[in-house]
Amino acid sequence: MSNTKDKYAFGMIGLGVMGRSLLLNIADHGYAAAGHDKDAGKVASLNEEAGDRKVKGFGDVKEFIQSLTTPRAIMMLVPAGKIVDAVIEELTPLLEKGDILIDGGNSHFTDTNRRVEELEAKGLHFFGMGVSGGEEGARRGPSMMPGGDKDAYNVMKPIFEAIAAKVDGAPCVTYIGPGASGHFVKMVHNGIEYGIMQLLAETYEIMKKGLKLDGDAIGKIFTDWNNGRLQSFLLDITKDIFAFKAPGTDHLLLDDIKDEARAKGTGKWTSQSAMDLQAPIPTVDSAVEMRDLSKYKALRTKAAGIYSKDENQTIEGNVDELLSDLEQAFYFTMIISYSQGMHMLSLASTEYKYNLKLDEIAKIWRGGCIIRSKFLENIYGAYGKDKGLEHLLLDSDVAELVKGTLPGIRKVVSSAVNAGIAIPAYAASLEYFDNFRNERMPSNLTQAQRDYFGAHTYELIGKEGTFHTQWEPAG
Repeated sequence: MSNTKDKYAFGMIGLGVMGRSLLLNIADHGYAAAGHDKDAGKVASLNEEAGDRKVKGFGDVKEFIQSLTTPRAIMMLVPAGKIVDAVIEELTPLLEKGDILIDGGNSHFTDTNRRVEELEAKGLHFFGMGVSGGEEGARRGPSMMPGGDKDAYNVMKPIFEAIAAKVDGAPCVTYIGPGASGHFVKMVHNGIEYGIMQLLAETYEIMKKGLKLDGDAIGKIFTDWNNGRLQSFLLDITKDIFAFKAPGTDHLLLDDIKDEARAKGTGKWTSQSAMDLQAPIPTVDSAVEMRDLSKYKALRTKAAGIYSKDENQTIEGNVDELLSDLEQAFYFTMIISYSQGMHMLSLASTEYKYNLKLDEIAKIWRGGCIIRSKFLENIYGAYGKDKGLEHLLLDSDVAELVKGTLPGIRKVVSSAVNAGIAIPAYAASLEYFDNFRNERMPSNLTQAQRDYFGAHTYELIGKEGTFHTQWEPAG
Protein backbone atom coordinates (compact mmCIF):
# COMPACT_ATOMS: atom_id res chain seq x y z
CA MET A 1 0.00 0.00 0.00
CA SER A 2 1.11 3.53 -0.69
CA ASN A 3 1.09 5.68 2.40
CA THR A 4 1.54 9.26 3.50
CA LYS A 5 0.93 10.94 6.80
CA ASP A 6 -2.25 12.54 5.40
CA LYS A 7 -3.74 9.30 4.10
CA TYR A 8 -5.88 6.63 5.76
CA ALA A 9 -5.31 2.86 5.50
CA PHE A 10 -8.94 1.84 5.91
CA GLY A 11 -12.31 3.32 4.99
CA MET A 12 -15.77 2.74 6.44
CA ILE A 13 -19.06 3.62 4.75
CA GLY A 14 -21.94 3.83 7.20
CA LEU A 15 -21.27 5.55 10.52
CA GLY A 16 -24.16 4.19 12.52
CA VAL A 17 -23.48 2.56 15.88
CA MET A 18 -21.73 -0.50 14.41
CA GLY A 19 -19.72 1.35 11.76
CA ARG A 20 -18.50 4.06 14.12
CA SER A 21 -17.63 1.55 16.85
CA LEU A 22 -15.66 -0.66 14.46
CA LEU A 23 -13.82 2.32 13.01
CA LEU A 24 -12.76 3.52 16.46
CA ASN A 25 -11.64 -0.04 17.29
CA ILE A 26 -9.46 -0.04 14.16
CA ALA A 27 -7.98 3.34 15.10
CA ASP A 28 -7.27 2.11 18.64
CA HIS A 29 -5.06 -0.58 17.11
CA GLY A 30 -2.86 1.92 15.30
CA TYR A 31 -4.46 2.01 11.86
CA ALA A 32 -5.38 5.35 10.31
CA ALA A 33 -9.06 5.11 9.40
CA ALA A 34 -11.58 7.26 7.55
CA GLY A 35 -15.37 7.14 7.57
CA HIS A 36 -18.14 8.40 5.33
CA ASP A 37 -21.86 8.92 5.88
CA LYS A 38 -24.45 11.09 4.15
CA ASP A 39 -25.78 12.01 7.61
CA ALA A 40 -23.77 15.05 8.74
CA GLY A 41 -24.68 14.34 12.37
CA LYS A 42 -23.06 10.89 12.24
CA VAL A 43 -19.92 12.35 10.65
CA ALA A 44 -19.77 14.96 13.41
CA SER A 45 -20.24 12.29 16.09
CA LEU A 46 -17.29 10.32 14.77
CA ASN A 47 -15.04 13.37 14.61
CA GLU A 48 -16.06 14.37 18.12
CA GLU A 49 -15.37 10.90 19.51
CA ALA A 50 -12.11 10.52 17.60
CA GLY A 51 -10.05 12.54 20.08
CA ASP A 52 -6.37 12.23 19.25
CA ARG A 53 -6.84 9.01 17.24
CA LYS A 54 -5.93 9.00 13.54
CA VAL A 55 -9.53 8.73 12.39
CA LYS A 56 -11.67 11.20 10.45
CA GLY A 57 -15.24 11.38 9.16
CA PHE A 58 -16.12 12.77 5.73
CA GLY A 59 -19.47 13.93 4.41
CA ASP A 60 -18.29 14.10 0.79
CA VAL A 61 -17.76 10.65 -0.76
CA LYS A 62 -15.14 11.84 -3.29
CA GLU A 63 -13.09 13.50 -0.58
CA PHE A 64 -13.40 10.28 1.45
CA ILE A 65 -12.16 8.14 -1.46
CA GLN A 66 -9.25 10.48 -2.13
CA SER A 67 -8.17 10.29 1.51
CA LEU A 68 -7.42 6.54 1.32
CA THR A 69 -4.11 4.86 0.54
CA THR A 70 -4.05 2.67 -2.57
CA PRO A 71 -5.09 0.02 -3.22
CA ARG A 72 -8.06 1.26 -1.24
CA ALA A 73 -9.70 -0.92 1.40
CA ILE A 74 -13.31 0.09 2.07
CA MET A 75 -15.89 -1.63 4.24
CA MET A 76 -19.64 -1.03 4.02
CA LEU A 77 -21.79 -1.31 7.14
CA VAL A 78 -25.19 -0.34 5.77
CA PRO A 79 -28.62 -2.08 5.86
CA ALA A 80 -28.91 -5.17 3.65
CA GLY A 81 -30.67 -5.05 0.33
CA LYS A 82 -31.00 -2.24 -2.18
CA ILE A 83 -28.93 0.19 -0.10
CA VAL A 84 -25.83 -2.01 -0.52
CA ASP A 85 -26.32 -2.01 -4.31
CA ALA A 86 -26.84 1.77 -4.29
CA VAL A 87 -23.61 2.32 -2.36
CA ILE A 88 -21.68 0.01 -4.71
CA GLU A 89 -23.13 1.83 -7.74
CA GLU A 90 -22.04 5.18 -6.29
CA LEU A 91 -18.56 3.96 -5.36
CA THR A 92 -17.61 1.95 -8.45
CA PRO A 93 -16.83 4.92 -10.77
CA LEU A 94 -14.58 6.39 -8.05
CA LEU A 95 -12.56 3.22 -7.48
CA GLU A 96 -9.63 1.76 -9.41
CA LYS A 97 -8.78 -1.80 -10.37
CA GLY A 98 -7.26 -3.64 -7.42
CA ASP A 99 -9.24 -1.75 -4.79
CA ILE A 100 -10.92 -3.85 -2.08
CA LEU A 101 -14.59 -3.56 -1.14
CA ILE A 102 -16.03 -5.41 1.87
CA ASP A 103 -19.69 -5.85 2.74
CA GLY A 104 -19.79 -6.15 6.54
CA GLY A 105 -23.59 -6.04 6.85
CA ASN A 106 -26.11 -8.89 7.09
CA SER A 107 -26.58 -9.30 3.34
CA HIS A 108 -28.40 -12.35 2.00
CA PHE A 109 -25.78 -14.74 0.66
CA THR A 110 -27.44 -14.93 -2.77
CA ASP A 111 -27.00 -11.16 -3.16
CA THR A 112 -23.35 -11.55 -2.18
CA ASN A 113 -22.87 -14.20 -4.90
CA ARG A 114 -24.18 -11.76 -7.50
CA ARG A 115 -22.03 -8.88 -6.25
CA VAL A 116 -18.89 -11.03 -6.25
CA GLU A 117 -19.36 -11.75 -9.97
CA GLU A 118 -20.27 -8.18 -10.89
CA LEU A 119 -17.32 -6.59 -9.10
CA GLU A 120 -14.77 -9.19 -10.20
CA ALA A 121 -15.71 -8.35 -13.79
CA LYS A 122 -14.75 -4.74 -13.05
CA GLY A 123 -11.37 -5.69 -11.57
CA LEU A 124 -12.40 -4.98 -7.97
CA HIS A 125 -11.73 -7.32 -5.06
CA PHE A 126 -14.91 -7.99 -3.08
CA PHE A 127 -15.79 -10.13 -0.12
CA GLY A 128 -18.72 -10.48 2.25
CA MET A 129 -17.98 -10.63 5.95
CA GLY A 130 -20.37 -11.43 8.77
CA VAL A 131 -19.70 -9.36 11.89
CA SER A 132 -21.18 -10.39 15.23
CA GLY A 133 -21.06 -8.86 18.67
CA GLY A 134 -23.31 -5.82 18.51
CA GLU A 135 -22.12 -2.36 19.50
CA GLU A 136 -19.88 -3.58 22.34
CA GLY A 137 -18.34 -6.28 20.17
CA ALA A 138 -17.61 -3.87 17.34
CA ARG A 139 -15.97 -1.45 19.75
CA ARG A 140 -13.99 -3.92 21.88
CA GLY A 141 -13.60 -6.99 19.69
CA PRO A 142 -16.13 -8.74 17.41
CA SER A 143 -16.23 -12.18 15.86
CA MET A 144 -15.83 -11.88 12.08
CA MET A 145 -16.64 -14.32 9.28
CA PRO A 146 -15.01 -13.21 5.99
CA GLY A 147 -15.61 -15.22 2.83
CA GLY A 148 -14.93 -14.66 -0.85
CA ASP A 149 -11.77 -13.20 -2.39
CA LYS A 150 -9.00 -14.86 -0.37
CA ASP A 151 -6.24 -12.60 -1.70
CA ALA A 152 -8.21 -9.55 -0.62
CA TYR A 153 -8.80 -11.08 2.82
CA ASN A 154 -5.09 -11.76 3.24
CA VAL A 155 -4.40 -8.05 2.65
CA MET A 156 -6.90 -7.18 5.37
CA LYS A 157 -5.96 -10.02 7.72
CA PRO A 158 -3.56 -8.02 9.96
CA ILE A 159 -6.22 -5.37 10.65
CA PHE A 160 -9.01 -7.88 11.29
CA GLU A 161 -6.88 -10.08 13.53
CA ALA A 162 -5.84 -6.99 15.51
CA ILE A 163 -9.41 -5.79 16.15
CA ALA A 164 -11.11 -9.18 16.66
CA ALA A 165 -12.08 -10.60 20.05
CA LYS A 166 -9.42 -12.91 21.50
CA VAL A 167 -9.91 -16.27 23.23
CA ASP A 168 -6.77 -17.82 24.71
CA GLY A 169 -4.84 -15.32 22.59
CA ALA A 170 -6.40 -16.50 19.31
CA PRO A 171 -8.30 -13.91 17.24
CA CYS A 172 -11.99 -14.65 16.56
CA VAL A 173 -11.65 -14.27 12.80
CA THR A 174 -10.71 -16.76 10.10
CA TYR A 175 -11.07 -17.08 6.34
CA ILE A 176 -14.38 -18.96 5.92
CA GLY A 177 -14.29 -20.01 2.28
CA PRO A 178 -15.13 -18.94 -1.29
CA GLY A 179 -18.08 -16.99 -2.65
CA ALA A 180 -20.72 -15.92 -0.16
CA SER A 181 -19.65 -18.41 2.53
CA GLY A 182 -18.94 -15.66 5.08
CA HIS A 183 -22.44 -14.26 4.86
CA PHE A 184 -23.93 -17.77 4.79
CA VAL A 185 -22.15 -18.70 8.04
CA LYS A 186 -23.28 -15.42 9.65
CA MET A 187 -26.86 -16.16 8.57
CA VAL A 188 -26.74 -19.57 10.28
CA HIS A 189 -25.13 -17.94 13.34
CA ASN A 190 -28.16 -15.64 13.48
CA GLY A 191 -30.52 -18.60 13.11
CA ILE A 192 -28.92 -20.29 16.13
CA GLU A 193 -29.25 -16.96 17.92
CA TYR A 194 -32.99 -16.89 17.15
CA GLY A 195 -33.37 -20.40 18.53
CA ILE A 196 -31.57 -19.74 21.81
CA MET A 197 -33.41 -16.46 22.36
CA GLN A 198 -36.75 -18.22 21.91
CA LEU A 199 -35.65 -20.96 24.32
CA LEU A 200 -34.76 -18.32 26.91
CA ALA A 201 -38.16 -16.69 26.42
CA GLU A 202 -39.90 -20.03 26.95
CA THR A 203 -37.77 -20.69 30.04
CA TYR A 204 -38.94 -17.33 31.41
CA GLU A 205 -42.53 -18.29 30.62
CA ILE A 206 -42.20 -21.59 32.47
CA MET A 207 -40.71 -19.92 35.54
CA LYS A 208 -43.20 -17.04 35.59
CA LYS A 209 -46.46 -18.81 34.75
CA GLY A 210 -45.71 -22.41 35.66
CA LEU A 211 -43.63 -21.96 38.81
CA LYS A 212 -45.14 -18.57 39.81
CA LEU A 213 -41.69 -16.99 40.37
CA ASP A 214 -41.26 -13.21 40.46
CA GLY A 215 -38.69 -11.23 38.48
CA ASP A 216 -36.10 -11.16 41.27
CA ALA A 217 -36.23 -14.95 41.67
CA ILE A 218 -36.00 -15.50 37.91
CA GLY A 219 -33.05 -13.12 37.68
CA LYS A 220 -31.23 -14.99 40.45
CA ILE A 221 -31.76 -18.33 38.69
CA PHE A 222 -30.44 -16.96 35.40
CA THR A 223 -27.44 -15.55 37.27
CA ASP A 224 -26.73 -18.89 38.92
CA TRP A 225 -27.05 -20.71 35.60
CA ASN A 226 -24.70 -18.26 33.94
CA ASN A 227 -22.04 -19.18 36.50
CA GLY A 228 -22.20 -22.83 35.44
CA ARG A 229 -22.25 -24.93 32.28
CA LEU A 230 -24.95 -22.76 30.68
CA GLN A 231 -22.66 -19.71 30.64
CA SER A 232 -23.27 -17.66 27.50
CA PHE A 233 -23.58 -14.09 26.26
CA LEU A 234 -27.33 -14.38 25.76
CA LEU A 235 -27.86 -15.70 29.28
CA ASP A 236 -25.57 -13.01 30.63
CA ILE A 237 -27.61 -10.18 29.11
CA THR A 238 -30.85 -11.89 30.15
CA LYS A 239 -29.86 -11.86 33.83
CA ASP A 240 -29.03 -8.14 33.45
CA ILE A 241 -32.51 -7.50 32.01
CA PHE A 242 -34.01 -9.08 35.13
CA ALA A 243 -32.01 -6.66 37.30
CA PHE A 244 -33.12 -3.48 35.50
CA LYS A 245 -35.97 -1.52 37.07
CA ALA A 246 -38.05 0.92 35.05
CA PRO A 247 -36.74 4.44 35.81
CA GLY A 248 -38.51 5.93 38.84
CA THR A 249 -40.35 2.70 39.68
CA ASP A 250 -39.86 -0.45 41.72
CA HIS A 251 -40.77 -2.90 38.92
CA LEU A 252 -38.85 -4.38 36.00
CA LEU A 253 -38.72 -2.42 32.76
CA LEU A 254 -39.26 -5.82 31.10
CA ASP A 255 -42.83 -5.86 32.45
CA ASP A 256 -43.61 -2.66 30.53
CA ILE A 257 -42.36 -3.89 27.15
CA LYS A 258 -44.93 -5.03 24.56
CA ASP A 259 -44.86 -8.74 23.77
CA GLU A 260 -44.48 -8.13 20.03
CA ALA A 261 -41.04 -9.22 18.77
CA ARG A 262 -39.53 -7.75 15.62
CA ALA A 263 -36.96 -9.18 13.24
CA LYS A 264 -34.67 -8.03 10.43
CA GLY A 265 -35.05 -11.20 8.37
CA THR A 266 -31.92 -13.26 8.99
CA GLY A 267 -33.80 -15.92 10.96
CA LYS A 268 -36.35 -16.25 8.15
CA TRP A 269 -33.50 -16.54 5.62
CA THR A 270 -31.97 -19.34 7.69
CA SER A 271 -35.24 -21.30 7.66
CA GLN A 272 -35.76 -20.72 3.95
CA SER A 273 -32.20 -21.74 3.08
CA ALA A 274 -32.43 -24.80 5.33
CA MET A 275 -35.49 -26.00 3.42
CA ASP A 276 -33.60 -25.59 0.13
CA LEU A 277 -30.79 -27.73 1.60
CA GLN A 278 -33.23 -30.21 3.20
CA ALA A 279 -31.57 -29.40 6.52
CA PRO A 280 -34.05 -29.87 9.40
CA ILE A 281 -33.73 -27.00 11.91
CA PRO A 282 -37.10 -27.03 13.75
CA THR A 283 -35.79 -25.13 16.79
CA VAL A 284 -34.88 -22.16 14.59
CA ASP A 285 -38.11 -22.52 12.60
CA SER A 286 -40.14 -22.36 15.84
CA ALA A 287 -38.34 -19.20 16.88
CA VAL A 288 -39.10 -17.51 13.55
CA GLU A 289 -42.74 -18.59 13.71
CA MET A 290 -43.20 -17.34 17.28
CA ARG A 291 -41.82 -13.90 16.40
CA ASP A 292 -44.38 -13.83 13.62
CA LEU A 293 -47.21 -14.97 15.90
CA SER A 294 -46.27 -12.38 18.52
CA LYS A 295 -47.18 -9.61 16.08
CA TYR A 296 -50.85 -10.62 16.09
CA LYS A 297 -51.48 -9.09 19.50
CA ALA A 298 -55.10 -8.13 18.83
CA LEU A 299 -55.97 -11.63 17.64
CA ARG A 300 -54.20 -13.23 20.61
CA THR A 301 -56.09 -10.97 23.01
CA LYS A 302 -59.44 -12.01 21.50
CA ALA A 303 -58.47 -15.69 21.64
CA ALA A 304 -57.35 -15.37 25.26
CA GLY A 305 -60.82 -14.10 26.15
CA ILE A 306 -62.35 -17.24 24.65
CA TYR A 307 -59.91 -19.95 25.66
CA SER A 308 -57.80 -18.84 28.64
CA LYS A 309 -60.29 -17.64 31.23
CA ASP A 310 -60.12 -20.62 33.58
CA GLU A 311 -56.47 -21.70 33.27
CA ASN A 312 -53.98 -21.02 36.05
CA GLN A 313 -51.12 -22.87 34.24
CA THR A 314 -49.44 -23.95 37.49
CA ILE A 315 -46.84 -26.74 37.30
CA GLU A 316 -47.17 -28.78 40.49
CA GLY A 317 -44.18 -30.17 42.37
CA ASN A 318 -41.12 -29.27 44.39
CA VAL A 319 -39.78 -26.00 42.96
CA ASP A 320 -36.11 -26.86 43.52
CA GLU A 321 -36.54 -30.18 41.73
CA LEU A 322 -38.45 -28.52 38.91
CA LEU A 323 -35.69 -25.92 38.49
CA SER A 324 -33.08 -28.68 38.36
CA ASP A 325 -35.10 -30.33 35.58
CA LEU A 326 -35.41 -26.98 33.82
CA GLU A 327 -31.64 -26.43 33.90
CA GLN A 328 -31.17 -29.84 32.27
CA ALA A 329 -33.88 -29.07 29.74
CA PHE A 330 -32.40 -25.74 28.74
CA TYR A 331 -28.93 -27.31 28.34
CA PHE A 332 -30.47 -30.02 26.13
CA THR A 333 -32.27 -27.53 23.90
CA MET A 334 -29.19 -25.31 23.62
CA ILE A 335 -27.16 -28.32 22.44
CA ILE A 336 -29.86 -29.16 19.91
CA SER A 337 -29.98 -25.58 18.59
CA TYR A 338 -26.22 -25.56 17.94
CA SER A 339 -26.37 -29.10 16.51
CA GLN A 340 -29.01 -28.15 13.95
CA GLY A 341 -27.00 -25.10 12.88
CA MET A 342 -23.74 -27.04 12.52
CA HIS A 343 -25.51 -29.74 10.50
CA MET A 344 -26.88 -27.06 8.18
CA LEU A 345 -23.36 -25.69 7.69
CA SER A 346 -22.08 -29.18 6.93
CA LEU A 347 -24.72 -29.68 4.22
CA ALA A 348 -24.13 -26.21 2.75
CA SER A 349 -20.39 -26.85 2.64
CA THR A 350 -21.00 -29.80 0.30
CA GLU A 351 -23.84 -28.28 -1.73
CA TYR A 352 -22.17 -24.90 -2.35
CA LYS A 353 -18.55 -26.19 -2.35
CA TYR A 354 -17.60 -23.90 0.55
CA ASN A 355 -15.21 -26.44 2.12
CA LEU A 356 -16.12 -25.09 5.56
CA LYS A 357 -13.89 -25.92 8.51
CA LEU A 358 -16.47 -26.40 11.24
CA ASP A 359 -13.86 -26.52 14.00
CA GLU A 360 -12.54 -23.11 12.92
CA ILE A 361 -16.05 -21.68 12.82
CA ALA A 362 -16.74 -22.94 16.34
CA LYS A 363 -13.38 -21.53 17.40
CA ILE A 364 -14.13 -17.98 16.24
CA TRP A 365 -17.63 -18.10 17.74
CA ARG A 366 -16.18 -18.64 21.25
CA GLY A 367 -15.57 -14.90 21.70
CA GLY A 368 -17.01 -11.59 20.53
CA CYS A 369 -20.20 -12.94 18.96
CA ILE A 370 -23.79 -13.05 20.21
CA ILE A 371 -23.94 -16.86 20.44
CA ARG A 372 -20.67 -17.28 22.32
CA SER A 373 -21.00 -19.77 25.15
CA LYS A 374 -19.12 -22.27 27.26
CA PHE A 375 -20.59 -25.08 25.17
CA LEU A 376 -18.79 -23.82 22.06
CA GLU A 377 -15.61 -25.27 23.59
CA ASN A 378 -17.29 -28.69 23.33
CA ILE A 379 -18.26 -28.00 19.70
CA TYR A 380 -14.71 -26.84 18.88
CA GLY A 381 -13.32 -29.99 20.49
CA ALA A 382 -15.75 -32.32 18.70
CA TYR A 383 -14.97 -31.03 15.20
CA GLY A 384 -11.30 -30.61 16.08
CA LYS A 385 -10.84 -34.33 16.83
CA ASP A 386 -13.01 -35.45 13.89
CA LYS A 387 -12.91 -33.10 10.89
CA GLY A 388 -15.44 -35.30 9.07
CA LEU A 389 -17.99 -35.45 11.91
CA GLU A 390 -21.37 -35.75 10.16
CA HIS A 391 -23.46 -34.38 13.03
CA LEU A 392 -22.60 -32.93 16.42
CA LEU A 393 -24.94 -35.37 18.19
CA LEU A 394 -22.76 -38.27 16.95
CA ASP A 395 -19.78 -37.06 19.00
CA SER A 396 -19.32 -39.36 22.01
CA ASP A 397 -18.66 -36.55 24.50
CA VAL A 398 -21.67 -34.55 23.35
CA ALA A 399 -23.78 -37.72 23.46
CA GLU A 400 -22.93 -38.19 27.14
CA LEU A 401 -24.03 -34.60 27.88
CA VAL A 402 -27.29 -35.14 26.02
CA LYS A 403 -28.02 -38.43 27.82
CA GLY A 404 -27.57 -36.65 31.14
CA THR A 405 -30.21 -34.04 30.26
CA LEU A 406 -32.92 -36.34 28.89
CA PRO A 407 -34.80 -36.84 32.18
CA GLY A 408 -35.07 -33.08 32.62
CA ILE A 409 -36.23 -32.23 29.11
CA ARG A 410 -38.90 -34.94 29.14
CA LYS A 411 -40.29 -33.81 32.50
CA VAL A 412 -40.29 -30.13 31.52
CA VAL A 413 -41.99 -30.63 28.16
CA SER A 414 -44.69 -32.93 29.57
CA SER A 415 -45.32 -30.67 32.59
CA ALA A 416 -45.54 -27.50 30.49
CA VAL A 417 -47.84 -29.11 27.93
CA ASN A 418 -50.13 -30.40 30.68
CA ALA A 419 -50.25 -26.91 32.22
CA GLY A 420 -51.12 -25.27 28.90
CA ILE A 421 -47.83 -23.31 28.69
CA ALA A 422 -46.57 -22.74 25.15
CA ILE A 423 -43.06 -24.15 24.63
CA PRO A 424 -42.74 -24.62 20.85
CA ALA A 425 -38.93 -24.47 20.68
CA TYR A 426 -38.52 -26.83 23.66
CA ALA A 427 -40.96 -29.31 22.13
CA ALA A 428 -39.46 -29.00 18.63
CA SER A 429 -35.97 -29.66 20.03
CA LEU A 430 -37.09 -32.83 21.81
CA GLU A 431 -39.11 -34.07 18.83
CA TYR A 432 -36.12 -33.46 16.53
CA PHE A 433 -33.89 -35.49 18.84
CA ASP A 434 -36.38 -38.34 19.25
CA ASN A 435 -36.67 -38.73 15.48
CA PHE A 436 -32.94 -38.21 14.92
CA ARG A 437 -32.30 -41.28 17.10
CA ASN A 438 -35.23 -43.17 15.50
CA GLU A 439 -33.78 -45.89 13.27
CA ARG A 440 -37.17 -46.52 11.65
CA MET A 441 -39.38 -43.47 11.28
CA PRO A 442 -43.03 -43.87 10.17
CA SER A 443 -42.12 -42.24 6.84
CA ASN A 444 -42.79 -45.56 5.08
CA LEU A 445 -46.49 -44.76 5.50
CA THR A 446 -45.99 -41.32 3.95
CA GLN A 447 -44.27 -42.94 0.98
CA ALA A 448 -47.07 -45.49 0.59
CA GLN A 449 -49.66 -42.70 0.64
CA ARG A 450 -47.72 -40.76 -2.03
CA ASP A 451 -47.66 -43.84 -4.20
CA TYR A 452 -51.39 -44.44 -3.63
CA PHE A 453 -52.62 -41.00 -4.71
CA GLY A 454 -49.86 -39.95 -7.10
CA ALA A 455 -48.01 -43.05 -8.30
CA HIS A 456 -44.82 -41.55 -6.88
CA THR A 457 -43.32 -45.04 -6.32
CA TYR A 458 -41.40 -46.32 -3.31
CA GLU A 459 -38.28 -48.32 -2.48
CA LEU A 460 -38.23 -51.64 -0.61
CA ILE A 461 -35.96 -52.77 2.18
CA GLY A 462 -33.26 -55.07 0.81
CA LYS A 463 -34.32 -54.73 -2.86
CA GLU A 464 -32.88 -52.57 -5.63
CA GLY A 465 -35.08 -50.33 -7.74
CA THR A 466 -38.35 -48.41 -7.33
CA PHE A 467 -41.83 -49.92 -7.14
CA HIS A 468 -45.45 -48.94 -7.65
CA THR A 469 -48.62 -50.62 -6.41
CA GLN A 470 -52.30 -50.37 -7.43
CA TRP A 471 -53.56 -49.81 -3.85
CA GLU A 472 -57.31 -49.55 -4.52
CA PRO A 473 -59.33 -52.57 -3.32
CA ALA A 474 -60.57 -54.75 -6.13
CA GLY A 475 -64.22 -54.41 -7.04
